[in-house]
Amino acid sequence: MSATRFTTPFNARSTAADVVAGVDLTGQRAIVTGASSGIGVETARALATAGAEVTLAVRDVRAGERTAEDIRSTTANGLIRVAPLDLSDQGSIAAFVTAWEGPLHILVNNAGVSATPETRTPEGWELQFATNHLGHFALTTGLHRALAAAGQARVVSLSSIAHVQAPMVFEDVNFRERPYDRMLAYGESKTATALFAVEANRRWADDGITVNAANPGAVTTNLGRHLTEEDYANLPAFDFKTPEQGAATSVLLATWPQLGGTGGRYFEDCNQAVRHSAETPLQGVADHAIDPAAAERLWQVSLDMLAEARRA
Repeated sequence: MSATRFTTPFNARSTAADVVAGVDLTGQRAIVTGASSGIGVETARALATAGAEVTLAVRDVRAGERTAEDIRSTTANGLIRVAPLDLSDQGSIAAFVTAWEGPLHILVNNAGVSATPETRTPEGWELQFATNHLGHFALTTGLHRALAAAGQARVVSLSSIAHVQAPMVFEDVNFRERPYDRMLAYGESKTATALFAVEANRRWADDGITVNAANPGAVTTNLGRHLTEEDYANLPAFDFKTPEQGAATSVLLATWPQLGGTGGRYFEDCNQAVRHSAETPLQGVADHAIDPAAAERLWQVSLDMLAEARRA
């Protein structure tokens, strides 16, 4: 953990609107992935409220257009755009990156899948790792030049408390040798998104880019569509948040002025997380999710996987 824990006046009950109150993002450009449902909508809405030009990067463009119209009408911000992006499809990611022009001030890697049945991408990658981590890795590295051009850009990488039971198994990230466990695969993908923030921030801080990980907390959204009644019965007794509350930590990391230059950290409930322990089973960040050596290794593994896919 960092020597000095970063804290704010906000907490688990704060909303995205609370966090962005008084923040002026006029002239700034933002992308929110998965912004047609759940906390992605409220993340985009808060950024729009503060005056940013917001691109909703979504798989379902029709749903994205409905969301964009809703955000325009509730914020009086006409600078809401929709672009197709399927994070499990490297061709879709490449097309999105190629189409992007100009600087990018805020990137919120919000989209994700959870607890999916065993599914593989055309490359043979396990779907949750491929979507939650590798897709966002390809997107963010592809947009690096745009982020650097913005000056003081911010990237938010969404993780989850599910990471605590799932250190990376680098020898088998795609569950080719292990029996597939959909909950463990989800947890590992979220360990990966936390580690991405550590290494991306180390590599890019000199470019004026700060990268942090956010655990939004437990929110009932489409992310849980693959969970069964039995799964829900076995979940810990989470204190569920509204989507507006779930979006607050992402929005804080994307916008709060006092966070400028602070990166490579893991936040939850709008504050830097404490170290996970048995005494706080539903809170905190595990050591394996912020380990610099694991973060550097994951970066190289990710580069190698993408390079192999391009050669195939």
